[in-house]
Amino acid sequence: MTGKSVLPRTILLLAPLLLFLGLAYVVPFLGVIRWSVTLPEPGLGQYHAVLTDPLVQSVFIRTLRICLFVTVAALVMAYAIAYVWVRGTPAQRMLAEFCILVPFWISVLTRAFGWLALLSNRGLINTWLQAAGIISEPLALARNEFGVIIGMTHFLIPFAVFPIASAMRSIDERVLLAARGMGASRSRIFWSVFVPLTYGGLIGAALIVFVFALGFFVTPAILGGGRSVMVAELVYLRIFQSPDWGLGAAISVVLVVFIGVLLALMRRFIKPAHLVG
Repeated sequence: MTGKSVLPRTILLLAPLLLFLGLAYVVPFLGVIRWSVTLPEPGLGQYHAVLTDPLVQSVFIRTLRICLFVTVAALVMAYAIAYVWVRGTPAQRMLAEFCILVPFWISVLTRAFGWLALLSNRGLINTWLQAAGIISEPLALARNEFGVIIGMTHFLIPFAVFPIASAMRSIDERVLLAARGMGASRSRIFWSVFVPLTYGGLIGAALIVFVFALGFFVTPAILGGGRSVMVAELVYLRIFQSPDWGLGAAISVVLVVFIGVLLALMRRFIKPAHLVG
C-alpha cells in the first residue's frame, strides 16, 4: 500500500472528528467574535475597552499572577509525587497512584466547597488553631487570592504529574549509573543529571497547568468570594449579570488569542531547546 493511497483514507477517517470539532468549537467561537464587533454597536470599541478599562486590566493582571503562582506550586508538588510514583518502593508507588487518581473521582465543585470548609474563618483549620491557643483571631485563608491558589493548585496537581512522570520513566538508568560511577553524590546526580533530563516533562506540565488555570471559574468564584475575580468569572459577570455581551465576548476572544500565542511561542522557542531528544 503506497503513501498516496493511505493519505485519502486517513483524511476520510479524520473527517467526522474534524467536522464535530468545527461544529462544537469553531462555529460557536465565530459567533463570539461576531458579538465582540457588533454589540452594542459595530466596531472595535469593546477591544479598546479591554485594553484601556482599569477594571478589565486589573482582572487580567490578577489572573496572570494567580496562574503563575499556581503553576509553580503545582509543579513543585507534582514533581515530588511523580518521583515517588516512578522511583519509590511498591508501597510508595501504590500510595502515590492512589493520591493521583482519587481527585479525578471528586467533582471540582465538591473540592472547592471542601477547601472552603477547611479555610474559612469558622473552618476546621482556624477552629483547631484557636482551640490550641496558637492564634486568637481567625486567619484570612479563604475569600482571597490565597484560598484561590490553594484550591486551584490542588485541582491541577494530577494534571502536572503525568507529563513529569512520563519524562522520568524515559530516563536511561545507565546515565544515572555513569554519574554515580564517576563519584557524584545523590544530590548532585539529582540536580545536575536527573532534573535536567526531565525538563521536557516540566515544560509540558507547566503549559498544561497554566492554560487550564487561565480558564478556571468555579474554584475562584467559591474560594475567592467575589474578591479575587479572574477572567472567566469576569466573562460570566459581563454576559449573564451586566449584561454586556460585547465586552464579555471581546474578553473571551483576547483570552483565546493569548493562549494561542502562548502555545505558538512554547512550540517555537522552548521545544527545540528542551524537548527534542
